Amino acid sequence: MATTTGRTLQFREALREAMQEEMRIDQRIFLMGEEVGEYNGAYKVSQGMLDEFGPRRIVDSPISETGFAGLGVGAAMYGLKPIIEFMSWSFCLVAADQIINNAPKMLYMSGGQFGCPIVFRGNNGAGGQLGSTHSWSVESLFSSVPGLKLAVPSTPRDAKGLLKAGIRDADPFFSLESERMLGMGLHGDKDYSRYLHGNKWAPPENDADFVIPLGQADIKKQGTDCTIITAGRPVHFALEAAEALEQEGIDIEVVDVRTYRPLDIETIAGSVRKTGYAVVVDQSWPFASVGAEVAAQVYEHCFDALDNHVLRVHNDDIPAPYNRNREQDMLPNARKIIEAVRAVTYNA
Repeated sequence: MATTTGRTLQFREALREAMQEEMRIDQRIFLMGEEVGEYNGAYKVSQGMLDEFGPRRIVDSPISETGFAGLGVGAAMYGLKPIIEFMSWSFCLVAADQIINNAPKMLYMSGGQFGCPIVFRGNNGAGGQLGSTHSWSVESLFSSVPGLKLAVPSTPRDAKGLLKAGIRDADPFFSLESERMLGMGLHGDKDYSRYLHGNKWAPPENDADFVIPLGQADIKKQGTDCTIITAGRPVHFALEAAEALEQEGIDIEVVDVRTYRPLDIETIAGSVRKTGYAVVVDQSWPFASVGAEVAAQVYEHCFDALDNHVLRVHNDDIPAPYNRNREQDMLPNARKIIEAVRAVTYNA
């Protein structure tokens, strides 16, 4: 019987549970990546999995994303179900041909003869003082490619449910997880549970069939005055902004997109039609971003309901700084979101 009472689960533990449960069910699934086995994972996501599943299913790879990503694509074509871990999504760029030029197109190019049920997952985005080349938010790079599915989870519950759904899916699945949230527990860095109206941060316990359908957005906080649309770590910036704006009498609704491919535009549009105002928050750079696409679709579906134009909040259009304070200023933080909401609702 599934339970959630009194449960605290870190983000990394939720990811581990998802992989363990699916690997116990399906012998075709294996995990491959740098340090996933003997070292228990660079960020301890796969801790203990080598002991349970052995070296044939928890496979330490060389430092060669091109090699092990390509191996995973080939294995998926021939009936296995690989989970390929990138220590950082910034490192996946050397494997771009395998992961976005081959995997998503395999079913189409083979005339339906070969599918590619593969999962690519790892750390995405800035925030940990890792420098410009280790801080990419890659959702805008990949979400425009047909044939793949892409999730950006914001809570342990979403991390587990979306990853399990992605493992079971027949298409290539990309899970973009924030390194800054891996240690996040039941209520994240702050207690926003009063906003969730029955939804929990932690996944249910003892429920191996718990999945979150791909393409299903989640309203993390109900509100009436303005909709904030976002995903991943910026969900917590949005909730922080909502808490501050509540003191000014502005009631915010926070819509967590959860997956950009597929995009649940129905839930997004329903919220915007209710509030009449929209702010899109995206941890990518502003030009040609997923936030720009979401804003465009809001215009297409909600033009007559909008009482002002859609505002976007992104990373600043610069490489990620190493300096901690400058890096935090570069991100789509609560201060920027508050300013955008005030402007769009004519409260500036």
